[in-house]
Amino acid sequence: MNELLGDKSKYQRQLQQNIASVIRASAAVTTDGIDEKLMELQQELVKKANNKEAYDEIADQIFALREKRQQASMDTVQRDEQLQRITELQDFIKDQSSDLTVFDEALVKRWLKQITIWPTHCTVELKSGLKVDVER
Repeated sequence: MNELLGDKSKYQRQLQQNIASVIRASAAVTTDGIDEKLMELQQELVKKANNKEAYDEIADQIFALREKRQQASMDTVQRDEQLQRITELQDFIKDQSSDLTVFDEALVKRWLKQITIWPTHCTVELKSGLKVDVER
């Protein structure tokens, strides 16, 4: 934690990159575009039904788009949660003015996801996704 808090600029850049990648990934699928396509297909479905034409293919497309919309909504919630964790971590790092001198269990539970021990170093992974290698 002290290494993370000591060189704030390096980790602030990494956090900004994490935020940017999350936002870019979430922009790939938006519910607005799916909703537009759903409306078009539903109108086409009604026309075909009124004309007694086959509409099975359109109905299948509508069901597929509804599933895609549901997934996009879930992805948005996950993205928002991850952005919140990253923002909280950024605020925490900004507020820290000195090295930690005693173990803080609450801090570890709140921010630490896992520590991986390697022969030459340890990799500390925070819940925000940030990883820090600490030489032994």
